[in-house]
Amino acid sequence: MAPVAPRSGDAIFASVERVNSELFTLTYGAIVRQLLTDLEEVDEVNKQLDQMGYNIGVRLVDEFLAKSNVSRCVDFKETTEVIAKVGFKMFLGVTASVTNWDADGTSCSLILEDNPLVDFVELPDTCQGLYYCNIISGVIRGALEMVSMKTEVSWIRDMLRGDDVFELHVKLLKQVPEEYPYKDDE
Repeated sequence: MAPVAPRSGDAIFASVERVNSELFTLTYGAIVRQLLTDLEEVDEVNKQLDQMGYNIGVRLVDEFLAKSNVSRCVDFKETTEVIAKVGFKMFLGVTASVTNWDADGTSCSLILEDNPLVDFVELPDTCQGLYYCNIISGVIRGALEMVSMKTEVSWIRDMLRGDDVFELHVKLLKQVPEEYPYKDDE
């Protein structure tokens, strides 16, 4: 039996059932607006969006692995390429580029030139410290933790703040060895 080839992000995106992107974008905007109303402080909203994203990422990785046929990635570099080319395409319909690697191969940038979460969005002056798409950084962090990579993910550039692209900095803090709940010899 021949091994199953990983599916491209385009193929997966075309085959998965999805909701109307405008509905998704407007619903996300309503969530952010409600958090701003409830929490009142932008820093708290940023933390909450990151935590929500983390919880989503922890669960989303299973769906990603099941539908993408991606086998185990060799290292952090390969993992970030898969996130950029397959993961973003599968769940958001866009791809990212991976740039700015450090010498150790433990830190890079994910660049998004398009981001469907920000359609119809303008940040008022009262929300200048808000990372509107902070849920994405949490999703990446949560998903990577489920594949044994403890990371730090933060925003470098944001088009809602006047930058030319969306840029996330992803830093591998440590590779966590997998633990198995049982021993093979028992």
